[in-house]
This record gives sequence, C-alpha cells and structure tokens, in this order.
Amino acid sequence: MPRIRKPPDTVAAVDLGSNSFHLIVVRIIDSRIHVVDRLKEMVRFAAGLDADNNLAPDACRRALDCLHRFGERVRQMPRDSVRIVGTNTLRRAKNAKDFLLEARAALGHPIEIISGIEEARLIYLGVAHSVADTPGRRLVVDIGGGSTELIIGERFEPLYMESLYMGCIGMTQAYFPDGRLNEEAWRRATIAARLELRPVAHLYRHVGWETSIGASGTLLAVAKAAREMGLCQDGITLEAVQGIRKAMFKAGEIDKLSLPGLAKDRAPVLPGGVAVLQAIMEGLKISHMTVSDGALREGLVYDLLGRIRHEDVRARTIEGIAKRFQIDIEHTKRVETTALSLFEQVAEAWQLDDKHADNLAWAARLHEIGLAIAHSQYHRHGGYLIENADMHGFSREEQQILAALVRGHRRRFSKLIFNQIPEESRDAIMRLAILLRLAVLLHRNRAPRDDMVVQSITARDSSLEVSFPQGTLDQHPLTKADLESERNYLKAANFDLTFH
Repeated sequence: MPRIRKPPDTVAAVDLGSNSFHLIVVRIIDSRIHVVDRLKEMVRFAAGLDADNNLAPDACRRALDCLHRFGERVRQMPRDSVRIVGTNTLRRAKNAKDFLLEARAALGHPIEIISGIEEARLIYLGVAHSVADTPGRRLVVDIGGGSTELIIGERFEPLYMESLYMGCIGMTQAYFPDGRLNEEAWRRATIAARLELRPVAHLYRHVGWETSIGASGTLLAVAKAAREMGLCQDGITLEAVQGIRKAMFKAGEIDKLSLPGLAKDRAPVLPGGVAVLQAIMEGLKISHMTVSDGALREGLVYDLLGRIRHEDVRARTIEGIAKRFQIDIEHTKRVETTALSLFEQVAEAWQLDDKHADNLAWAARLHEIGLAIAHSQYHRHGGYLIENADMHGFSREEQQILAALVRGHRRRFSKLIFNQIPEESRDAIMRLAILLRLAVLLHRNRAPRDDMVVQSITARDSSLEVSFPQGTLDQHPLTKADLESERNYLKAANFDLTFH
C-alpha cells in the first residue's frame, strides 16, 4: 500500500558529471515543471584521475568548492525533494568514498553513484521530456566527460541502452596529450572510438530509428560552433563535424583553438569529444542529428517526480526481475506482508522510515532469486545477482543494500555481510535483515494459509522480543526449533532474540 505524503512544490537535481557539475531547481505547477534556477560549473573532474584511478587532491578541491556553492541553494530543501548522482568518474575512482563524505556535507544531501546503464536511462528520460512527443523510434547520443551513452527509445520508454567507455576528457588526454592537433592523432582517436562502438553498432543499425538527437555539453557546443561557422544551421551534420575538424587542424594546438561560438572552457576537451562524435556518426551512419537541452539532470527531475507520485520505476524493475527468474511470487508476497507487519511494530523504536520499508519489501520479493542458480547457498547466489545486475532506477548503494538483505536472510548472520553499506545506514539495514529473516522463517512451510501469527513484537537497540498466541509454539514444533536456531545465529552477532 503506498504511503501517502504531501508532494513538494519545488524539487532539485544535481548531476556530478565527469566534465561539468549541473544543478537544476524546478517548481511543480499543475503537474508541469518550471525551471527556476540553473547552475553549471566546468570542474573537469575526470582530469583529476591518476593512473591508479585515484582522484587527485586538487580535483577534489575544485569539486568541493563547486558543491559548497551548490549547497547554498539546496541544503535547506527537504531530503525527498533533492536527488544527486555521480557518474563515470565516481564509478571509477578508488578513493570516491572519502570524497563523497565531504561532498555530502557540502550539499546537505546523500549522493548516489549510478551505473552507466542507469545514466543512459535517465538521459533518455530527460531528452524525451524536452523534445516533441512524436511517434517512431529515436536515437539519443550523449558524449560526456568520461563515458558516452547511446539509447534507442520510443516516446518515453528506452528500449536499448549502452554506456561506452569513452568521453571528451579521457579521449583528449589519451590521444592529444601534448595538445597537438594533427591527422595522425585524429586517426588514432577515431579508430579507438570506432573499436569501442563496434560491439553495439550492428545491433543498433539493425533496430533502427527515425530521428537522432544529441544531448549535453559536447553536442550542444558542436551544434553552436557549426551554426556560428555557417556549416550547419540546424543541429549537427557529418559535414559540419568534418568542417570543425579541419578548423582544429588549422589551429594546430589546443591552446590556440578558438572557434566561433565555442566557450573558452570547452576548448581544452573539444578534440576528444568531436573525435567520438565523428566515429559515432560514421559508425552508425548518421548524416544529421538535432540537439536537446534536456539530459541527465532533467531526467533526474522527472524520475524523482515519478517516485513522489508512486510511479517508481524501481517497483517495475523488481517485478520484471521476479518474472525473469521465475520466483514464486505468491510465496514472496506472503513473506513481504509479514515482514512489513513486523516493520510497522518496530519502526518507531528502531527509527525506520518509508525508504527502509521499500528496501524490506523489495528484498522480500527477491529473496529467492538465487534458486535460479542452485538451491545450495542460494542466498549467496541471490546477493551476487542483485549486486551485479543492471537494475533500472537503482543506484549502486541501493543495489548493495538489497544484495546484503538477500545475502543475509538465512543461515549464519555475520556483520561482514553489511560492510559495504555506509556506516550511517548499517545498523538500520542489519535490523531490516533480521525482520526479513523472521518473516522467511515464519513462512518456511510455504502454505497458502498459515496460522503462525505473531501477536506482538517489541524492539530495543540490540534485541527483539516476539510473542505468539498461547499454545502456538507447542502446535508448531518445527517453527519453534527454527526460532531456537535463529536465536543462536543472531547471538553470534551480539543480537538477542527472545520468543514466547
């Protein structure tokens, strides 16, 4: 049953991209969004990654200075009205954890690290809401600082999504390291981009599309330069890209690059971005593409609105996974109902909220996913599947939480299972796992109707007291034995379970 809450009048989204950081604040009027504030700063975050994929101190400082400024705008906004995501650079950075602690303090809100496929989904959502709603398939191309997303979709639904490991910063650093712009460097850059594109090019051409749309900084910058240079008046053509390439060769060096309509802070990363764009247009046989102002940040806004209106894509993802892996849905529904009933009785004592209830419900629905691999150790298989799957709508942290809950729902209960969960959330997630364990235990006989009813449950910091109606445990000796085993499992983790 959806939990009713008053929707916010104003929401915000922050995109911590590999090249630029973006903030958008919108008001919701009659179910439509009206932009009231936009902030953008060129941070070149990806340029701060060293050979070991650690963020350099100066890159962290640039980023944090920007986020302190963004924080002045969003820090006082309610938590449920703000979404902040990190993309390719934070996916790669080995020391991201240290940076994220400071970044969260600067912004006053948690930060989600999203997968490349989730980034692609959100980009498509932002573009789809920013262009005319026309029939037919569309291809969306977004060349970021560290990755490039390619999406084929129809109306508001993405159908095929890919995130390729190439972006304007990485390609510029790799193929134009000395700043020289010449044919040989360009040839190597475009060949590398074509090789990265090659595994998906045939499928995309086979599926096909009616219109091509470019999104985000590189594509908008190229379109503006092409227009100012008289190469193309509407969007981007392959001939315009080739004209810009010739102009870059004429400049000879990145430091001397100055094209009409090109912002100075875009010039240092333009060569890599244009090389990727040329490779994509040639590899996918695109002669012309339009451009869209909407991208990841707008997609975040619309995705957040969906959650507020109880149209959460994550619920559809869970449902789809359950069907795909042929989970016993009727049984997991019974487990979910019992788990949420226990949750309601302990939520106040354990300071659990609606988001915790969602996590518990989703974990209950997927707790048997590992049976698709093997019955032995299926909780381990399930945890692995969830942690490594492409789950639309879920951040990396959210998947780790679900994986830990499924991994910890039976057998030995170890705190090590929860080590990847942020420390501030760890105790709450461990408590959810205990509730899930009890719910699974109480439905072990898998009967459609069960008279094993909990009369009451009382929670304290590190203990649970479960009360059953008089005579129930004597009538269910196997369940009583399970509860005794569970008491021993939890005792090993310094948690006390009592029942009577």
